[in-house]
Amino acid sequence: MNHDENHVRLLSIFYYVTAGLAALFACIPFIHIALGIAMISGAFDSAEGGPPPEFLGWLFVFIGAFIIVMGLVFALMLFLTGRFMGQHRHYTFCLVMAGISCLFMPFGTVLGIFTIVVLSRPAVKAMFNHGAPAPQT
Repeated sequence: MNHDENHVRLLSIFYYVTAGLAALFACIPFIHIALGIAMISGAFDSAEGGPPPEFLGWLFVFIGAFIIVMGLVFALMLFLTGRFMGQHRHYTFCLVMAGISCLFMPFGTVLGIFTIVVLSRPAVKAMFNHGAPAPQT
């Protein structure tokens, strides 16, 4: 196995790990959903001020749910990037996701930069185009 194949294989594994971390971090806004449900149900009713407005609870629920869905979609895209890199398919998708993963600091930034560096090599481009490693020169 040459160095380029080994680097692509390692990047594939790191994308799987980063996808798991992204999915874990995407679950943090469940706290906001729980607070929103508590506001809607009247659990924060105080004697002097009354409960907070109901729309505020719904706002917490919808924003929390939106952030969770977007985080899980991002995690799925990272997972697919790892899968495609392992299969040497969808070069452009992997390159675009490398750029997008740079927004997921600090893990995604390091992973994205290394991915862009590795995918820019002519031998790796040939590997993705033909599905097999390029001949050594």
